[in-house]
Formats: sequence, C-alpha cells, structure tokens
Amino acid sequence: MFSLRKALLFLLTLLAAVAAAIGLHWVHLTALLGSGFMAETLCSGVFVSGRDRQSVFAEELTGPGYELLQLFQAKIDDQQKQVTASTYGLWPRTAVYRDGLGCTLAIGRTVPELRAEAANLFTPIPPPDPNAVWPEGERVDLETLSNDIDHAALTAGIDASFAEPNPAHPRRTRALVVVHKGRIVAERYAPGFGQTTPFVGWSMTKTATNALVGLRVLDGAVATSNDKLLSEWLGEGDARGAITLNQLLRMTSGLAFDEGYGSNTSDVAQMLFAKESAGRVAAEKPVVASPGTHWNYSSGTSNIIQLILRHGFTDERDYLRFPHDRLFAPLGMRSAVIEPDASGTFIGSSLMYASARDWARLALLFAQNGVWQGKLLLPPDWVTYSLTPTPEAPAKEYGAHVWLKLPESEQSTLAVDAYYLLGFDQQIVAIIPSRDLIIVRLGLTRKGGDWDHARDLAPIVRAFSAETTAP
Repeated sequence: MFSLRKALLFLLTLLAAVAAAIGLHWVHLTALLGSGFMAETLCSGVFVSGRDRQSVFAEELTGPGYELLQLFQAKIDDQQKQVTASTYGLWPRTAVYRDGLGCTLAIGRTVPELRAEAANLFTPIPPPDPNAVWPEGERVDLETLSNDIDHAALTAGIDASFAEPNPAHPRRTRALVVVHKGRIVAERYAPGFGQTTPFVGWSMTKTATNALVGLRVLDGAVATSNDKLLSEWLGEGDARGAITLNQLLRMTSGLAFDEGYGSNTSDVAQMLFAKESAGRVAAEKPVVASPGTHWNYSSGTSNIIQLILRHGFTDERDYLRFPHDRLFAPLGMRSAVIEPDASGTFIGSSLMYASARDWARLALLFAQNGVWQGKLLLPPDWVTYSLTPTPEAPAKEYGAHVWLKLPESEQSTLAVDAYYLLGFDQQIVAIIPSRDLIIVRLGLTRKGGDWDHARDLAPIVRAFSAETTAP
C-alpha cells in the first residue's frame, strides 16, 4: 500500500510539473506573440499608414478578443522609426520601419542588420503628371461621368456603406473607391484616412503574390507545373517534393496548416508575428493529404510561394526590389509596400499596405487581362488561369489566389462573373467585368460586426448598368 501511495504521489507530482511547464510554455508563446503583434501593428500604423498613434491603440489594439493586449506596453521611437513592445519589460519585440519595405519584426536579426539590408535599395517612383487623370495620375474628373450611372443610387449606396445602423456591431468602413470603365467615379474616406493612406490588405495580399508569380512566369523563371520546389523537400521519400506551384496557388498542396485566428498558438498567428521566417513555418509542415486532392485555405502556402520566388534571384536585393520595380512602379502604386519578415522574405499572405486607389490599380490590372497602358505585364493567359475554379474547392469558390465567390456573405456573389480580393476584418476588392466595375472597401469590421459584402455592396453595383456586350 505504501509503495502504491508513493507511486501515485510521484505521478501526481509529475503531472503537476508537466502542467506547469505547459502553462509556462503557453505564457511564453502568448507573450512573444502579443509583443510582436503590438510592435508590428503600431509600427505599420504610425510609420507606414501615417496614422495618429492613439487611433491605432484605440482601434486596432482593443476590443473583444484583444483583452490580453492590456498587459502589454509599447515605446514608439519617432526618430529611429521603430516600436518596441513587451509585457512589463518581459519578452520584448521590436519592429523597425524601412523605406520601401514597411515594418519588420527583428526576430533572429538585429535592427542594424535589418537597416543595412534596406540601404539604398529603391529608386523612388516619379511623381505623376498633375494633369493626368487616375489611374495614369491622381486627378479625378467627375464632370465627364458615364450616363449609364444612377447617381442617386450610387450616393445612397456609399452613404449606407459608411453608416453605423447597429453601433453595438460596428462596421468601421474607412475607405471606399468605385472605378467604372477604368476611371474613379466615386470615393469616400472616414475621418483620419484619405486618398494617400496605405491600408493593410491582409489576405488581399495573396492576389499581389499571384501577380508576382505571373511576372516570373513571363520571365521564364518559373512555371506553374514546377515541382521539387524547395531544397528541403528533396529528401528520398519526401512527399512534399511532389507539390507543384499550381497546387500552392490553388491551396491544394496537402500540407498541414492551422489557419485559426482565434488561437494564440495557431500556425497563422505564430507565423505572422512570432517567427523569423513565415515561409519556413509553413514549409516544415507535414503532408496530410496527397497533393492536388484536398483544398485547405492556408496563408502559409502564400509564404512558401514567396520563398520559391526569392530562391529564383541570385542577388537577394533584387528580390526585395522585385515588387516595387516590376509591379508597383509600372502601375503607379506609389503607396504600396509588402512587408518582409526578418529572414528577408515577403509576407505575401497578409502584409501588403496600399492606398485604396492603389488597391484599385492592382484590380484594374486584372480587369484589363494583365495589360497596363498598352503593355502586357502578365502572361497572356494569366488572368484566365487565375480565374479558373479549383476543382477541389468545395463550392468551386477559389481560383489561383483569387476568390470566385463570397464564402461568408448572405449571397455567394455580387454578379455571376464577379471575382474578389478578400482580407481579414472584411477587406474587399470586387471586380465585376459585366459592369466594367471595381469596388474597393477597406475597414476594420471585427468578427460580429454588421457588414456583409454581398448585401452591403449590392446597392452600389445596381447603380451601374450591365454591359450588353459582356458574355
């Protein structure tokens, strides 16, 4: 009996020690994540978007689900353009701003190393002709609008988009830009935001990653049929070696990945705000389904794609210049940056910032079949390829890093031919070829907020006549 009691006591002690270790590990992971999220969010909000810091604190870092952030504090260094956050001095993280690259968390690298990496990296995009109309310039001409617009309905739809019918479930629409026949016909901004404010796109960034892949396909540097994509996938019997670039673009890689935003320890949360290399977090995951047989929406795959793109450049500085030189500059997207992780790889799943007008420029490139001002920027069939439904997606709602349906709306679509860039907190760019229409809506609608893409953008869509020549 005595020996049994000793054994039970030892077992209970061991279990208590394991529980304590697990608890400390959870606290450690949560603290580093909270410090990283606060530092990155404040750095980008203040130094990329140019916002008032109190506004960022009050809106981005509070509210349901963000209560733990009350335990964290941040120091903003305006001179050095960096932010350090911690919980009472413990587990600090620093995010540093660099021109042309936005903010990066200094994880595994020092701030001086990150600054040296970005020194003399970019040639500024020349200012636009002040007389040029958007998208060639920034002037908006509202005097020559098409007659097939119901202006009263358009105004009413925009008013409704900014209204707060249920303050207990706020919408927080911050920007709305409407483009018809290639020209801005309406736009509005909430107080504190404007035409030049860069907004985070979250998962809308994935479609920018799609465009970057298209550029490299046009260069002949990659093909969507390529497999054996990463050196660490080439071991004998490694199922990851069979994954193709097409399967990554279509979210059918078969790799495990936890996209749960409600967990501090989920893959996506740790990848974005707690790890040196976002792509490596995803690339190290095991294969849990045969590649090409199962659809699983995974932000990790977008960052694997960025790893693949990066490895295609001999000079890593050329990779860091690539989005700016080959995508943003040709389109006149002067506000746009994709933020890299500390390893120097773009976080192509989530962290692109651009003004509402510049998000509309990216959409217009797709609406014009990859042609910009008469020049082919993307492969001739790239947009068609991107909009081809992925058979493994449950409702054929996904193409190649482009949404074909609205998965969380009351209705699945705004029009039969519409397609979308969609992002966390209800970001959307809707492209509707049959009405020659693009709508950009940016905001901060948290879970439970009173916003539905199909319901709330439909009045704006109905203000425009359908094109009779559309298929």
